Amino acid sequence: MVPAFVGLGAPHWVPEAQGLICGLTLDVTGAHLVRAALESVAFQTLDLTAAMAGDGGQTTAAIRVDGGMAANDWLCQFLADVVNAPVMRPAQLEATALGAAYLAGLAAGVWPDLRAVAATWSAGAEFIPAMAPARRRELIDGWRTAVRRTLAT
Repeated sequence: MVPAFVGLGAPHWVPEAQGLICGLTLDVTGAHLVRAALESVAFQTLDLTAAMAGDGGQTTAAIRVDGGMAANDWLCQFLADVVNAPVMRPAQLEATALGAAYLAGLAAGVWPDLRAVAATWSAGAEFIPAMAPARRRELIDGWRTAVRRTLAT
């Protein structure tokens, strides 16, 4: 699944691209579609980290995740496998409200600077890449084929 429902964003930037689901058969269930959607999140993250590295950034040493999707252990492990970097999930998953509290605390002087705020982060779980390199390459090749098909529409 390439979720280009309003175009394909970074790093492709093709606003007229359309979403695509490949490989449908009569055996496909709703669970397959959900898995494909979760996989697309990992592959899009791979595309972004590769683009950042290609633009002169560093390769990804680890990825920190938060929010509702990060509660999904399968997604976190798949992300680690696809990006080939550890994925770290915080003890506190919902970072939006926490971020607002941190900003208010910075303004009120509870924390002196962003380093002090960053020091409050604590790990809840870590997911280590475990996928065989050949399988990883096969999946990434499939993703890139699907993206090319999306861009060709």
